[in-house]
Amino acid sequence: MGAALRSNRIALVCSWPASHPRAPRVMRPFLDRAWSHWPGVVLALLPLAFLWLGMVWPMWYLLTHGAQDIAGIDPANTSGWLWQDPYLRWRVVWTLTLALATTSLCAVLGLPLAWLLTRWEWPLRRALLQLVMLPFVVPTLVAAIGLLAVWGPHGWLARGFPALAGEQQGPWLLLLGYVFFNVGIVVKAGAMGLATISRGRVAAARTLGASGWRAFWRVEWPSLLPHLLAALCVVFLYSFGSFGLALVLGGPRYATLEVEIYTRVAYDLDLVGARQLAALSAGMMLAAVLAQAWWGARLAQPSRDDPVPARHVVTLWQWGWVVAGAGVLVFICVLPLVAVLVQSLLAFDTLPGVLTQADTLLALANTLRFGGMAVCLALLISTSLAFSAFRFKWLRPILALPLVASPVTIGFGYLVAYPVASAHLSLLIVAYALLAIPLMAPPLLAALDTLPMNAYWAARSLGATRWRAFVRVTLPPLQPALRRGIALALACCLGEFAITLFLSRPEWMTLGTLIYHYLGRPGQANFEAAIVLSGCLMAITLLLFWLIDPPAHALTTPD
Repeated sequence: MGAALRSNRIALVCSWPASHPRAPRVMRPFLDRAWSHWPGVVLALLPLAFLWLGMVWPMWYLLTHGAQDIAGIDPANTSGWLWQDPYLRWRVVWTLTLALATTSLCAVLGLPLAWLLTRWEWPLRRALLQLVMLPFVVPTLVAAIGLLAVWGPHGWLARGFPALAGEQQGPWLLLLGYVFFNVGIVVKAGAMGLATISRGRVAAARTLGASGWRAFWRVEWPSLLPHLLAALCVVFLYSFGSFGLALVLGGPRYATLEVEIYTRVAYDLDLVGARQLAALSAGMMLAAVLAQAWWGARLAQPSRDDPVPARHVVTLWQWGWVVAGAGVLVFICVLPLVAVLVQSLLAFDTLPGVLTQADTLLALANTLRFGGMAVCLALLISTSLAFSAFRFKWLRPILALPLVASPVTIGFGYLVAYPVASAHLSLLIVAYALLAIPLMAPPLLAALDTLPMNAYWAARSLGATRWRAFVRVTLPPLQPALRRGIALALACCLGEFAITLFLSRPEWMTLGTLIYHYLGRPGQANFEAAIVLSGCLMAITLLLFWLIDPPAHALTTPD
């Protein structure tokens, strides 16, 4: 009799919602919490399942027994092989040195530029603050062609200074390419950090007798340092995992770790060696992601009501610094893109023939189609992940999980873990969306953290349903973050190059792979065709980026 009553009570608790009038009174508070959270649990399961199938499982399979199953070789017998080969040691040391040099150079250039763009008022300041992130949304191959057109062995500078013509695909050209891509990250982070500093605290320090330098080091620098260090971790992450620039600009002598992984998989069929290099690459990038999360958690509060105002440039000395800083910014970030545009216009006579070819039309259609499908999938996963992380705080570190694996490692992992599915287009779209998630979910979560919840509950108390309160109160403040994330994700998908080389089929050719094929063929006509397609890809990317996230009023103040 007692057992029957207990079984009936258990069935009652497990099957009835909390609002049921006959639910047990003792268990009703627990059921209220569980029933109110089950939509959030279901919402969190979607991105978690996507990340598990799209990244965690392929990486785990690759780094454990994927090479043994396919190559028939026990990885335990080759544990010391990586460090016994001087060639591979050179590749690892060179990649690490290049990433550290890029990070240091971006720090040296980025912080003074951020100061000039935020603390001094001068013409074109806001325009340059908008253009500083332009290289970040340009496809890799487009940037490589622009860098070759300016600093290459036959570029503009080499024509004016013939001594530079001997640096063909040398380390300096590759380092300049990395700085071109990443210096805007440090400038933007520095501007955000300077915007968090209170004018009252700085004025109080100056009133108490502190000089300008002492007020900077004791008041401003502690607030600025977490932003700067988090940005430098991201720069190291992108530099260490870069593939396209190193493939085009580095050449065989200065190839990086990612290029070596691709070469061993695509040409040498050395899956065991590629697996060891992929494990080392994933470990280094995981350390950078953890460091970025450590410093990101210590960021100062964003945007105060009393930021330090910008001062007008008055003296000749100040104008000299402004001109020098603007010149460096234009020379590094803008000139290569202008070179692509100019070179495309100079090759205008080959434009109709290149654009009307069947391969070009197919590549253009595939680029837009794949990018649109990947952005839609990434928007669904990123929205679910951001709202789940907003509700469950322990999910926040997962937002940076896709950054652990480079595109080359992801493509290699898919080939090993899903050999049959690699012939399906859905796997390519999943890989694209995986790379776009870190560009969409963190800005959306940051926007959710700044929402005033009292407005939502005021709408609910006035009779609005949950959906109506979300659409009318919650969604409008989130639209800028959504637009910015969608624009960055679309630019990333349109210019994606590494994963396409691993998973692409001839009928899946994109503009990126077509440009790479033209660059790999000898002859001036093929190079001009690559330049023309690069100009078209850059124009399409920038046009879509500005249509989705218009630059007007986007950066009137550093955000």
